[in-house]
Amino acid sequence: MEVSEFSYQLPDELIADYPAEIRSASRLLCLNSASGEIAHNSFTDLLAYLKPNDLLVFNNTKVIPARFFGEKESGGKVEILIERIMADSCLLVQIKASKSPKIGSKLNFYRKNTEQIDVSLVASVVDREEGFFKIQFGRDINLSHSLFPNGHIPLPPYIKRREETVDQERYQTVYANKEGAVAAPTAGLHFDDALLSSLNEKGIASAFLTLHVGAGTFQPVRAKILE
Repeated sequence: MEVSEFSYQLPDELIADYPAEIRSASRLLCLNSASGEIAHNSFTDLLAYLKPNDLLVFNNTKVIPARFFGEKESGGKVEILIERIMADSCLLVQIKASKSPKIGSKLNFYRKNTEQIDVSLVASVVDREEGFFKIQFGRDINLSHSLFPNGHIPLPPYIKRREETVDQERYQTVYANKEGAVAAPTAGLHFDDALLSSLNEKGIASAFLTLHVGAGTFQPVRAKILE
């Protein structure tokens, strides 16, 4: 089985650049596994397909503002995308630059929506692992309070518009509470509080786990043979 068997053309006009005004007003495609019948429904119709004592498992990861802009010591501009938060204020990141930074060099970060360097945000490039770099901030820095306010929500690459304020709320599930993802678990974006309440009233059980989605979700499958 080759990856090329799954290739298809997705017309630009069918890509939603903005989410539905009401989360649960999104569409729901249903396949009857017995008959093969396909139904085009609204997401709220999920209630009709579930029975009391069914269990839904939700990923409560929370998207962090993982895209940053800044400069190398040389002054060359860089774009940084966090892949993973590690211990002691160390980050695993992708770095886009005209020339890759050297191990031991410094990176300076801009304040959000400016090209002004924030002197409190300086990281050292400490290692490189294939396409990723390890960068180290001072161990006394609080990333949530100092770094993240200067970051941007990393919208999927098929959305061509700029990040907007609304994305900070809509590119999260309503039950997100564990910081660490750099992309949303998108299937969960269609649930809203009203639908969750209706599911609970019907006796549908729920459970939560935390699986932080990495930047790899934006990468193509590079293998040709799936086996």
